[in-house]
Amino acid sequence: MTATANTACIPVLPRGVRLHHDRVRKVEVLLGPERTLMLDGIGHAILSELDGRRSMATISGDLAARFGAPVDQVSRDVETFLTDLADKRLVDMIDG
Repeated sequence: MTATANTACIPVLPRGVRLHHDRVRKVEVLLGPERTLMLDGIGHAILSELDGRRSMATISGDLAARFGAPVDQVSRDVETFLTDLADKRLVDMIDG
């Protein structure tokens, strides 16, 4: 089942899920109940923007400005990444 997401959705980390720096492997990880997801720089940048107030569109715009990338490309990447995590129940999507 695929989570329904649109750019007005507000992505949040659900209870029990958090970002963490794994000092042994020297990598950022997303910790969830009984699972760990190792993140690359892009995944960490996206998840670091989740504050429970900003929509995917706002987060995409902020990331595009920070990294000098086209907003449409960043929006697609953000939506794909967060929808995949929502399918795995590592991100919740709140209707915005």
